[in-house]
Amino acid sequence: MCQATVYLIQESQECEVMRDVILLERTENGVRLHTFFEEPKMLPAQVQQVDFLKHTVTLVALEKHGG
Repeated sequence: MCQATVYLIQESQECEVMRDVILLERTENGVRLHTFFEEPKMLPAQVQQVDFLKHTVTLVALEKHGG
């Protein structure tokens, strides 16, 4: 089985967000991550890189627009 580990880059820091991700959905507000046994996690981010060899996805946080 080929699950991925997802990392998020935010303010020049890269941190692991979720392991064993089986589905990544792009939404108008960012991305939704799914695993087998956890509730989906919504992140305000966009995909920067997918490494199929390492089974990793790197996301970049979307900038917050203050009002």
